[in-house]
Amino acid sequence: MAIRLFDPRSLRWKAAALVALACCAVATVIGVLVHRATAQSGERAGQELAAAQVAAAQKEFSRTGKRPDFADLQSAADLPAPLAQAVADLRTPGSYALWYDVKPPNWYWLWAAAPVDDDKVIVVRTDMRAQVRSLQLLDRSMIKAALAALLVVVPAAALVAERMNRRLRRGSRTARRIADGNLDARIGRRGRARDEITEMSAAVDAMAAALQARLAAEKRFTADVAHELRTPLMGLVTAAGLLPQDDEAAGLVRTQVLALRGLVEDLLEVSRLDAGAERARIDEVPLGDLVTHAAAQAGGHTRLRLENPATVPTDPRRVERVVTNLVANAHRHGAPPVEVTVTGARITVRDHGPGFPDDLLTDGPQRFRTGATERGHGHGLGLTIAAGHTAVLGATLTFTNTPDGGALATLDLPHPQDT
Repeated sequence: MAIRLFDPRSLRWKAAALVALACCAVATVIGVLVHRATAQSGERAGQELAAAQVAAAQKEFSRTGKRPDFADLQSAADLPAPLAQAVADLRTPGSYALWYDVKPPNWYWLWAAAPVDDDKVIVVRTDMRAQVRSLQLLDRSMIKAALAALLVVVPAAALVAERMNRRLRRGSRTARRIADGNLDARIGRRGRARDEITEMSAAVDAMAAALQARLAAEKRFTADVAHELRTPLMGLVTAAGLLPQDDEAAGLVRTQVLALRGLVEDLLEVSRLDAGAERARIDEVPLGDLVTHAAAQAGGHTRLRLENPATVPTDPRRVERVVTNLVANAHRHGAPPVEVTVTGARITVRDHGPGFPDDLLTDGPQRFRTGATERGHGHGLGLTIAAGHTAVLGATLTFTNTPDGGALATLDLPHPQDT
């Protein structure tokens, strides 16, 4: 399965995005705190300087009656309105008023004013542009530092997350192999990591081992039961053959014994397929003749359509068995007309009944399960055997429902002209 390097849905990039978000949040909080602390420190320094200057100007004016060079002497009416109001609100002798005159981007002044006469006010202005520029430089430096940290931290987080991502992908690949039937597949434990992924891998491996053991026990049970039943069944078949031919009860016994014999033979065939010891015997086979004979063997009226049937290298016995089971299943569980079409190396069997049940379309044929009740009753081994022989042939068997109603089984046989 192809893996895209920059997949935003990947755990790797989700972890990197989370780390980036955390870094941005931390950098923002720290930046705001540092900015406020630096701004308050600059304001306090400016206020202390302004207070010292206005106090010195008051002292000089009281001593000489003249203002010093660094101060102005103005009337209250000449002051900016906010500063004049602040001066008017002063009640304590020797106190002063402050006012920030801010006009970005290049006008930052701190005014300090104190009354020295009935209509005179000593005024000192402090240029705060240096402090503002210093604060702006600090902000830019913090932003650059945060970006530089992100350039280092995000790739590092992606690399760390990629290691976990590889372990999870390996686990998902193994789980898919188990789902596809490879019960020997295991994730295993690599490295010394003892985390949740390791626990999940161990749990999946334990589940696969338990599933493998249960399926092996089921296969052994099926094979043992079929073998144990075969000997007494042959005696029943022989005994049933000795019963009177014109007796109705004897005829019923013979019918049920033959059905039981067919079931046991099917069980034996399933057990051989489960064992994996079956091998195909390849011959050049004309599909038209083979399918015609198989459809006739299945019984019932079947519409046969041959559209340029191919001659393919395959095992004729197994192909005939698959086609016979598919046609018999269509007659037993579907509704007429049953149609068989051979096109090249493809064989399709269709009926006009209620269609295959959803669980068969999703999970494939299951032994002793026929699915929906509207498709009739049976032991569910016919399609299971067909699927088993298809796997031995290296062919593909698919089950679908047609839009206008009915079940459709498609067998695609390997054909050299298709490669």
